[in-house]
Amino acid sequence: QVQLAESGGGSVQTGGSLTLSCRAPEGVYGSNCMGWFRQIPGKGYEGVAAIDTGDDDGERFYTDSMKGRITISQNNAEKSVYLQMNGLKAEDSAIYYCAADFVCGHWDYLNIYYRGQGTQVTVSS
Repeated sequence: QVQLAESGGGSVQTGGSLTLSCRAPEGVYGSNCMGWFRQIPGKGYEGVAAIDTGDDDGERFYTDSMKGRITISQNNAEKSVYLQMNGLKAEDSAIYYCAADFVCGHWDYLNIYYRGQGTQVTVSS
C-alpha cells in the first residue's frame, strides 16, 4: 500500500466547515482518480467525492448524502486535491481517507492500493 499525504480534519460544530487536503507522489497524480471515502462508526464505508486528475479540470463525483455541501478541487502544480466541506452535520462524523485508483468508482475500500492514513472529522451540536 502506498501512502498518500493527507491533512485537515478536526472537530467542528454543526454547520461548520472543514477542508481536507491530499498530496500524491509523482506518478500517482495525473494518472489516477483521487478523492475520499469515509468510515462511519457502525455503518461501514462510503465514497464521498472523487476527481479525475488526468484532466486539468477533471470530472467530479459526489455522494448524494453530501452533494451541495462539498466541493472537490485539484491543484496540478502541487499534485494535490482538496475537499471543502460546508454545512457539516453530526452524521458526517467519520474517519476520512484520501485514496487514488484507476477508476472513479467502485473502490475496494479495504484493499485500495493508494491511501492516506485517515483523518478524523467530528461534528457536534
